[in-house]
Amino acid sequence: MKFGSQLSQSIFPEWRFYYLDYDSLKRQLKTRVDGPATPFNDQDEAAFVEFMERELEKVSAFRDIKGDELKRRIEHCETVVKSILATEDPDEERFTRLDEETTRIANELSELSKFIRLNYTGFLKILKKHDKHTAYMLKPMFMVRLTSRPFFKENNDDLIIRLSKIFDVVRNRGVKSQALGIDTTPAQSFVRTTKKYWVHIANVTEVKCIILKYLPVLVIQNKGQAAQPSVSSVYLDNESFDLYLGRMESRNNAEAIRFRWYGNSDQEIYVEQKVHKDDYSGESSVKRRFQIKEKYLDAYLRGENVMERQIQKLRERKSKSEQEIKDLETLASEIQASIVEKKVHPVIRTIYNRVAFQLPGDSGVRISLDTDLVVVREDNTGKTRSGDHWRRTDASSASEFLTQFPEDVYSFPYAILEVKTQTHLGAQAPSWVEELVSSHLVQEVSNFSKFVHGAASVFENRVPLLPFWLPQMDNILKPEPSNYRSPTVLDHHRSLIGSRSSITTKPPSPTKSRSASPDAIEIVVDDPNESTPLLGNSSTGSGSGSLKKRTSWATLAETFKSHHQQPPSPPVVIPERLKENLQKRIAVPVRVEPKVFFANERTFLSWLNFTMVLGGMALSLLNFGDRIGQLTGLIFTVIAMLFMGYSLYLYQWRVHRIRERDPRPFDDRWGPTVLVLVLFSAVVVNFWMKFSNPGDLLFA
Repeated sequence: MKFGSQLSQSIFPEWRFYYLDYDSLKRQLKTRVDGPATPFNDQDEAAFVEFMERELEKVSAFRDIKGDELKRRIEHCETVVKSILATEDPDEERFTRLDEETTRIANELSELSKFIRLNYTGFLKILKKHDKHTAYMLKPMFMVRLTSRPFFKENNDDLIIRLSKIFDVVRNRGVKSQALGIDTTPAQSFVRTTKKYWVHIANVTEVKCIILKYLPVLVIQNKGQAAQPSVSSVYLDNESFDLYLGRMESRNNAEAIRFRWYGNSDQEIYVEQKVHKDDYSGESSVKRRFQIKEKYLDAYLRGENVMERQIQKLRERKSKSEQEIKDLETLASEIQASIVEKKVHPVIRTIYNRVAFQLPGDSGVRISLDTDLVVVREDNTGKTRSGDHWRRTDASSASEFLTQFPEDVYSFPYAILEVKTQTHLGAQAPSWVEELVSSHLVQEVSNFSKFVHGAASVFENRVPLLPFWLPQMDNILKPEPSNYRSPTVLDHHRSLIGSRSSITTKPPSPTKSRSASPDAIEIVVDDPNESTPLLGNSSTGSGSGSLKKRTSWATLAETFKSHHQQPPSPPVVIPERLKENLQKRIAVPVRVEPKVFFANERTFLSWLNFTMVLGGMALSLLNFGDRIGQLTGLIFTVIAMLFMGYSLYLYQWRVHRIRERDPRPFDDRWGPTVLVLVLFSAVVVNFWMKFSNPGDLLFA
């Protein structure tokens, strides 16, 4: 779709006279370039620049006026909230009017964000078209004018936080969230899920406005300090990227180690360890951390015992129990031992701004939105960056790194939405959550990791595996459906009359399938047969995958092909920017269900059952048969023992392949065929020996 059509369809009707007049600018440019025989001259350029200046002034002025208007309306709502809270028995009608006004403000704030994005894009588009069709280069000069009127750089996070507080009052009808109580249902009665999504920058404000209608902004700050949305983490790995590969392949007990701090202060650092546990292990993945002073961190990395003094102070202050102190000491020792053993060192740093949404004391739904993610190299390959220190000291903020060391920085183009839900067994997540994650505003990316993506981006030529979501990076912006409607607070409140529970038994909305997305990896398999793997693998092969009609002899001959021959890999659609890394494998997530291990065990028991029956028959012949029966029993005994060992080997081989998440087929081509041939041969030998001695026959 051309930008002019997109702009006309996206215009907010009430503000239609304040948008960039893109069609008139385009028409003026086209008329003057394609119309008269004389070329585009200085007078034409001056007229075009003057038109652009007027449009910039119009858009920028409206942005300032509308922003101030929204601030004043929010201040008025805050005054109304104070008045309502001061009343002992507030009128329901006042809550309704307040809800309607705050909903309008949230919708207009979302539309204002779209207004800014569309107009800024329009200016860039028309400047590009001008420089392409004329002999004048206007873009460099006009970008300076855009910077002087930075209507596109306004941050509305403060308005969103203030709106969140008003919505919280409306949602709880004047009762503070902390006074609502905490659910004391046993933890075993809950199902916890965590999913991650990408959000296009154009949709960030709308997503925030939708969430704050149901969840307040969760502000976490240290005592005596202002809230800091910035989160910084330094991730560790070795030269072989063992930790990266472990997280990529989701190995059991794969770990990630990082140093994290909040805001601009790095005096208190959290040393964190995340350990992945496979589903079949019956254990849950764990995240553990402890706090350490920044001045001790370098010595801690070198393996020195720096926690002894801190632990001694804790014992003297008696601020923690003896068991908590022992757990802290054990945790610090285990993480330090892992650091020393695996020879890890700082490799990347991530910096981003986080906004969290959660009802205080309620873990039913917790949502975090991370924006402005920047990945910075911390390794010393090629040049000294962090040196022997635990982090770089030549810059501290993301803007400083982007300005001074752009070659060491990767900027993630989208925001990251993380949704954590805790629902009762058999229940669904709240309907508004299902609607949000099923909408055009987000793109699901399962198992997304900032560490994995950051390492794959800045060390693209060094890592042996690439994450599966890279082909989805090109474009995640989807058109808005004609029937899409953002829910309101009253819709939510009416569904919860008489109950504070946010759990609903309404069937979930249809969720998006990655294969249905135009940006997903497309795997095409033509007429697969039993040997075609469910997932593509790294090997290459030839031949078609079509299922052809064969005679029984052709099928039998096909059976004797090598068990290790690999089927052809299905074609995968990969963006242009990844073409240079086609020699690397893209790791596709493989979920190992417990039933896979049980199926392997059942197959082994079936083999074992057959060999036991065969062995029992052989022992009967050995003990109670004549000379020929004893020879036949000996043959069947050997066959039973051989296939008993073969079934055990096959069982162990499949267990190893399943744990390694090998996508190759697990079918056994040799075993059943050889078993049939051997048994057939044994029966033939038995008949031959019996008929070669006519005296032993009963009818002789």
